[in-house]
Amino acid sequence: MIPVSPVNGYAVLETVAALPISTWRYLWEPEDVRHLGPMAQDWHAAFGFNQDDTTIPVVDGLGVALVCVQALHRRVEELTAEVDRLREAAS
Repeated sequence: MIPVSPVNGYAVLETVAALPISTWRYLWEPEDVRHLGPMAQDWHAAFGFNQDDTTIPVVDGLGVALVCVQALHRRVEELTAEVDRLREAAS
């Protein structure tokens, strides 16, 4: 069986929030080409998913993005419930 571990979405979200994001291009690309994202070295230091610090596997980038969306959704739901409680208490 493949080992599966739960993920703390809020912790991942905090890590992503602190991750430096910049625009860049590969050395072999034309000067006007730009990409947007973290540097692989920063990604590796933050998450350590892959064995090297020269690439960001697409599956990991998608997984991190999805868990962040889930954490943000939970946070919005929590805040919405709090606003509803405050409105009810004020009426």
